[in-house]
Amino acid sequence: MSLRGSRNRRSDVSAVNVSEAGNGGGKKPFLTPYEMTSFAVLGALMYCSKAVMEWAPNIHLLGMFTMTFALAYRTKGLIPLYVYVFLNGLFAGFAVWWIPYLYIWTILWGVTVILPKRLPVPVSAVMYSAVCGLHGLLFGVMYAPVQALFFGLDFNQTLAWIAAGLPFDIMHAIGNFAAGFLIIPLVKLIKKVNIGNGSIKN
Repeated sequence: MSLRGSRNRRSDVSAVNVSEAGNGGGKKPFLTPYEMTSFAVLGALMYCSKAVMEWAPNIHLLGMFTMTFALAYRTKGLIPLYVYVFLNGLFAGFAVWWIPYLYIWTILWGVTVILPKRLPVPVSAVMYSAVCGLHGLLFGVMYAPVQALFFGLDFNQTLAWIAAGLPFDIMHAIGNFAAGFLIIPLVKLIKKVNIGNGSIKN
């Protein structure tokens, strides 16, 4: 009786081990198929929004999307962001102008992630818009190091380059500030759509 019972217990343990192996040890994958598809679509949406608004100099929704994805997806929000960056280089060329895109939007993502979250909605709306606008205003400053490095600009020349683009940065800031008021409604929409499939925890 004891030997038979021991064999049964061994069989049960083996069955559990086989089941766990079949399920990848019970570990949840970093990205589900739904998330992979969603992030690809969102990255493409960023690219399409930029292409549609090419007629407006430095006016676009990229800052707004970056902050929205940071708030909705946290670390995973970098994925659609870099899908956009890759698509931009793929269709417009992987040249010197593209290099700052590897970090310039990530800075905004990082700032957004560390912003205080438990604030009244009106305060958060103004704060997000202000941060988005500030990123647009400082776009030339953040872009300048690559220009200086690749084109041999000294400090004074770099300042002159930044100053020359300041009118465009001001327009960028105004557009970003206005678009920033869309962030909270879009975050709520994304969470409402995604909570049911486990992409976002409520």
